[in-house]
Amino acid sequence: MKQVFHFLYQWLIFMPIFVVLTLLCALTVIITTPILGSKFWGYYPPKWWSRLTCWLAFCRITVRGRENLDPTQSYVFIANHQGAFDIFLIYGFLNQNIKWVQKQSLRKIPFVGFASEKAGHVFVDNSSIAARISTIKKAKEKMAEGVSVVIFPEGARTETGKMARFKRGAYQLAIDMKLPIVPMTINGAYDVLKIGSANMKIGRKMELVIHKPIPTENFSETDISQLITQTHEIVKADLWEKYT
Repeated sequence: MKQVFHFLYQWLIFMPIFVVLTLLCALTVIITTPILGSKFWGYYPPKWWSRLTCWLAFCRITVRGRENLDPTQSYVFIANHQGAFDIFLIYGFLNQNIKWVQKQSLRKIPFVGFASEKAGHVFVDNSSIAARISTIKKAKEKMAEGVSVVIFPEGARTETGKMARFKRGAYQLAIDMKLPIVPMTINGAYDVLKIGSANMKIGRKMELVIHKPIPTENFSETDISQLITQTHEIVKADLWEKYT
């Protein structure tokens, strides 16, 4: 009976409202950012869209570690990637003005892709070395505007709930910009909506743990492997037992 209720709620209530909220958010960003700029209008409408999505799914949200952040400082945030609700959890509850470094394929989503471009998010292009350099350049330009970026260093959502290895891109960006790296641990998003599934689980708990920033001023490219190992261990240390 519970499964039937969840199925009916997801497709008859959650999805219609979510689609309307998504279109309203995308249109707001598309209309306002060319006139009023993306620093405010590229962040706050999606932030509240994300919060409403989590509340609509009856997610129980816990955030730890906000006291570790300076709201006037730019950071490179890195996090494990459990599922689609990672986006809503971070965007809605991190409380830091952010831009995403995201897959090129997301640009093709109607309205959302165009709104993401207008909001100032950076699309990763791995088609060539020159394209990858251009991606890094665009990310640096966004951070020069006083915002932070969020990158999932695994590169894709987990298939099993467990973390994969981290890639170098986020660390190279942080070292080049001499900006602190902030590891974040995400718990629970895998249980709400995992990759390859269309069945969302209502009322699940999600947790965002914001760890202390790691300064990079004295690091160089040769230190990236050390940073990857260090941050991977930090993120893993606060994973719920079933994800380790």
